This record gives sequence, C-alpha cells and structure tokens, in this order.
Amino acid sequence: MPGRLPEIFLIVFFLTLSPAVSLEAARPLTIVALGDSTTAGAPGFRSPAEAPPDGSGNKESQYAYWIMKLRPEWKVLNRGVNGERSDQILKRFQKDALAYRPEVLIVLAGINDLYQGYPIDEIKRNLADIYRRARKENIRVIACTVLPYNSASPQVYRNIIKLNNWIRSYSTQNKLWFCDTSKAVEDPKRPGTLAGTPDGLHPNVEGYRKMGDALTAVLEREFSSK
Repeated sequence: MPGRLPEIFLIVFFLTLSPAVSLEAARPLTIVALGDSTTAGAPGFRSPAEAPPDGSGNKESQYAYWIMKLRPEWKVLNRGVNGERSDQILKRFQKDALAYRPEVLIVLAGINDLYQGYPIDEIKRNLADIYRRARKENIRVIACTVLPYNSASPQVYRNIIKLNNWIRSYSTQNKLWFCDTSKAVEDPKRPGTLAGTPDGLHPNVEGYRKMGDALTAVLEREFSSK
C-alpha cells in the first residue's frame, strides 16, 4: 500500500469533518425571503414579486443575490414588496411563501408599520403568526431584526430597538433561527443610522452584501449543528 493517502481523499475527508460544510448545509435548498423593501432590494432592485418574472434593476442590491453568490447550490426566492407592513406580508404568506414549499423562510418585516405609527403589539402578533404558520408546515424560520433608517424620529428609533429585542427574545424562547440584520447594516459610530445608503432609507449594495453574509453564516451554523 502507498505510504500516504491521496491528497484528494484527504481533502474530502477533512471537508466532511468541517461543520461549515455539513452534508445538510451543502445540499440544494429552497429558501424564501419574505419581507418589505429591505428584502426586495430597494432602491436599486425591484423583486420578482414586484416585477415578475425575474425582477429588475441591479441584482446585487438584494441580500438574496449575495446568499446565492456564497452558496450557488441554494435557491433563494426574493418575495419582498416595497412599502408593505407586517399585516400585508402576512396576507401573502400562502401565495409567496408556502406555495414554494421552502425548507427555510427568512422573515424581515415591521419597519413600515413603525414608520406609519402602528403599535408594536400589532406587529408582534403579525410576526408571531407568520413564524407559527411556517413552523406548522415544518419550515425552518430565520427571524430577522428590522433595519434602521436615517430619518427615523427618536420615538421610532426607540420602537425599532423594542421590536428587535422582542424578535431576539421570541426566537430564543421558541427555538427559531435568528439573524441580527440590523447590526449588519448599522453604522457603529452613529447608532440608528445606516452605514451606507443611497437614499437614507435602504442599505447600499455593500449593506445588502453584509446582510447576505450574516444570513449565510446563520444558515451554515444552524445546519451544521443538526
């Protein structure tokens, strides 16, 4: 027998040991991204839900693009719609989430409710309903924190923090997967504002890339722990 194993065998062996490339994480996945403009990719991109069948604009201006850039074997369906509140997104759950039978549902919603002055408790009920419906269908859920925007009033910013704290707590208590997408795009030197933005309301391409990085890391970590 040869004195050492072929290099290709060693590479495959160590890859199978690595949690970041577990067999489940490496297999093809269907992921639905459900949300508002910060899922759709505004202002640079209109999602396929807004401009069927393929969307329009700069495809890099959406976190779904960056997830698939990192993991080409995953299919991420962008079902974001600009301007929608959590109740409107909830109404689309059957058509824009369940109909695709995804293994994973990414939920990012609530900022338009806060912008329009809707009470936090109403947003919580809508988000919890989306989470529960997905879990009932054996769909894994990533609950995401809502993003800041630069012109938010002090009261809206306080409500963003309250809502995001609830999303984190609810995820822990109900064993949902969690991603702090707000942290991925927030300016660390100016809390409550976006690190990069073309319009003061939405992330720039680099912000969407960071969101994609953060979400991919959550997916890889959670699948590797199974």
